[in-house]
Amino acid sequence: MDTDEVERLIEAGIEGASARVDLPRVPDEGHEDAHFAAVVVSPAFEGKSLVEQHQMVYDALGEAMTTEIHALEMKTYTPAEYEGDAV
Repeated sequence: MDTDEVERLIEAGIEGASARVDLPRVPDEGHEDAHFAAVVVSPAFEGKSLVEQHQMVYDALGEAMTTEIHALEMKTYTPAEYEGDAV
């Protein structure tokens, strides 16, 4: 799985989401463990706790979280929070 596919899954699974996914470290070609880092912005996060927001991302990724994604670092924001934080 590549970063574009992770972005597509997140954006398809969370209404109004915009995701930016990259690889936070140099991939080890000899390892199958895929480590990703995501910044996800969505109005669907309004009124949700950080844990609930992260669970929404995990749910959007579904089975890939147990098969193709070894680790996922994430930052989640509502649109207002993202504008204020300017990541």
